[in-house]
Order: sequence, then C-alpha cells, then structure tokens
Amino acid sequence: MAERRPRLLYLAFYFPPSRASGVYRPRATANLLVERGWDVTVFAAPLPFLRDAIGSFDEKLLDSVDPRVAVERPYLNLFAWEKNLRGYSRFRGTFPELARSAYDWGQRHVFPENYASWARASVRKALRMHMRRRFDVVLATGNPFASFAAAWLFHKLTRTPYILDNRDAWTLDLFNEEPAFEDGHPAYAWEKRVLKSAANVVFVNEALRGWHAERYPRVADRMLVVPNGWDSDTLPSTVEPPAKILDGREERRPRFSYVGTLTGKQPIEAMIDGFDRAREHPDLSGAVLDLHGYMGFFRGADSKLRKRIAAVQEKEDGDGPEAGAREDAGPEADEQELAPGVRYRGPASKTELHEVYRDSDVLVFLAGGARYVTSGKIFEYMAAGRPIVSVHAPGSAAEEVLRDYPLWFNPDGLEPRAIAGSMVAAAKAAAGLDQRQIDAARAYAQRFERSVSLEPLVRRLTELAAR
Repeated sequence: MAERRPRLLYLAFYFPPSRASGVYRPRATANLLVERGWDVTVFAAPLPFLRDAIGSFDEKLLDSVDPRVAVERPYLNLFAWEKNLRGYSRFRGTFPELARSAYDWGQRHVFPENYASWARASVRKALRMHMRRRFDVVLATGNPFASFAAAWLFHKLTRTPYILDNRDAWTLDLFNEEPAFEDGHPAYAWEKRVLKSAANVVFVNEALRGWHAERYPRVADRMLVVPNGWDSDTLPSTVEPPAKILDGREERRPRFSYVGTLTGKQPIEAMIDGFDRAREHPDLSGAVLDLHGYMGFFRGADSKLRKRIAAVQEKEDGDGPEAGAREDAGPEADEQELAPGVRYRGPASKTELHEVYRDSDVLVFLAGGARYVTSGKIFEYMAAGRPIVSVHAPGSAAEEVLRDYPLWFNPDGLEPRAIAGSMVAAAKAAAGLDQRQIDAARAYAQRFERSVSLEPLVRRLTELAAR
C-alpha cells in the first residue's frame, strides 16, 4: 500500500494570479512542498476580487504554479471595495447607513480586517475537507492577517498544529517604525491570541523577529527567521555579461535597471535626482535608467507616482511643457520617458526577467523603510550577478544580506550626490565585468535560492506532520 503523503492546508490569500509583492514566497513554498511529496491545498483570494476590485492580476503567474497544487478560493464579502451601487446587496441598497454600521461593528468587535469573511469561509471549507481527509498541519501567511485568525480557529476546532509566516508585520508599521494602531485596538489582542497557540512563528529577518520576541517573550522560543530568496525556475543558472558593442560603437551607453513594483513608500525622488547627477559624469552622459514593473499594487496608483517623478524634474528644470507631456502618457504604454534618461518599460513577467537582467549593466535597489524591511527583490538581484546600487534609508535590513555581496555599491543614505557617486562607480565596475566576477556574485547568492532558504520551514512542517 502506498505511503500516505503529509497534507498541508496553506492559507495564502495573495497567491497567483495575484501580483502582490508577497505572492512569490507562497508560490515557491507550495511548489517546493509538492516536489517533496506533500499534498498541498492552498486557500487563496477569489479571482473577481483580484481582477475587478483591486486590479491586481497577472495571468502568466498561474503557469508557474505546479499543477499538483490544489487551489481553493473561499468567499470574500466585497463590502469594503464595492463602489458601484448596482453591486450592492438588497439590504445595503435599502438601508445603506444600517449596513455600514453593522459592518463597522464587526470590524471593531469580531475581527479588525476587511478580509474577516474570507477567514470564516476558509474555516468552514477547511472543516468540510478535513472531515473527508484530514490535514496534518496548517501554514498561514500574512498579510492579510485574517489568515492567522483562520488558522487559530481551525486549530481550536480540530487541534491541527499551525505555523504563522509573517511576510509583513501586523501591528508594526515597517516604514515609520512605530505601532500600526492606536492603544487598545483589537488587532493587538488578536495578535497575542494567534501567536500564543502557534507551533511556530516565522519572520523574514532578524530585526522583525527581535521586535516580536521582545513584545511576546513567551513565544520567543518558537520564533524562526526564514529569509526570502530567489526562484531558480525563473532565472537561468547563468546570466552572461551584457554585450559591449551596440550599433557599431565600441562601448554602449550604460543601462541601469530597477525591477519591481514602484510604490509610494520608496524614495523615488532620491533615485531620480541621483541618476540625473550621475549623468553629469562624461562616461554616463548617455546612460539610461529603465524601470520595469507595475506602478503601484492597485488600480489608480500610477498617476500619483508619475506626478512625483514629474515633480523632480519641475524642481530642477522649472515647469515646462515636457513635464506635462510625460505625465499625460497613458498607463499602459510600453515605453515612456518619465525624466531625461529615465524610461518606464512597463511590467516584466516573472518568466521574462532573465532577459531584463541579461541586458542590464547595473541594478538599482530602490526600497522603502529601513531596519525591518529586507525586500524580496534583492535576492533576485544578487542571483543575476550584476553590480547593485542601494537607494534606501541607512540601516535597512537588506544591508545584512548585501554586506558580503562582492558587487554592492552603497551610498550610505539618500543624499543624491552620494547616490550619483555610487552609480558612477557601479557603471565603471560593470564596464570591466567578466564571468569570474559574475560567478563569485552568484555563488554568494546561491545560499538564498528558495529551496535553500525555505529549508528550515520545510523541516519544521515535516516534524509537525509526523506527529
């Protein structure tokens, strides 16, 4: 008789085809576990929510999920996102104020998050599936943190052990480094409750683990650090140096690249200003900075970001017709010049990233926050084996990872002239880059390949399932 495979319930709201920044860790974890012989069922966000409510949808990501991973999409009440009166329920349409009061009461007294209905639906569905064939362990990732509440309630009802994976922080504002809620907010009571019963609590860096360990000392011995990583299925084993000859010239103009979603939390102005100053150097006068990715995670975010970029140029050049023309460019255009030498290239599919890295001389690591923010993109940057220029506040958690990377150029802050100096130095290093240097960089990055970085989590899940 065939040996029974360990069975995992994975509560991962943001899972392909979502394009949220945290989607890659759950995708990689689910794929790795089924490869190791697990039976994995993922509970994820409903497709109408991703496609219609928030406009965060990447169809190509679905192709990167192992077909052996079963994906369920429990119900989510779209009350908080529904803007069309025709989409209102009969009760809400008839009694809008009463419906709002009832919804707000639930936020204050039941669970303080708009995803509470998804958590309830997840528990109901999980119980039905568990009765037919039991789950051995639950893994819940946040945000949203309704997944933590669902894991806790399922545990209370079935005694199934669960692990909480904090891709984010619930009660800590990572970017302002202060409490995310006012004193007495129900999120604090819920966080204490779900952590108390967890078999383990996972964080992506030591700073986050330390903050939570100090706040919840009785859970500290069950806290683990499992860093993010890069995905070998979307990057080739080698990324050769970019060609040195273009259009018949001996040296092509240096190409800087930023890869990832642009958000309002990032120091975009410092990057644009620093790059503009770097172009004053004679060797970089023709340099370009390509921005690959979405502008914001949600619909409507791109216009705000374009205004911020345009404002940098208005400050340096004065108001003029050119800045207005850049701002008016449609959000879906394949390529737009946002500032001199700065081109928005649009989203790059995960399956096409190797081409972006292959054609880049220098990678710009733009990140918001500081000591609690690592950013998953930095691991992919290192795996590409390119010079990396940091553009983030000093003391970022990413510095722990980058410190031993041989091609890191750190301006030690956000002063534009220092950023420009690092960009010039990185471009010079890129001009002489050879395969030996790339191999050394990638050898360091190899320790963060997903199957390596996720090993402590896989090992602990296996231990719990064996019980």
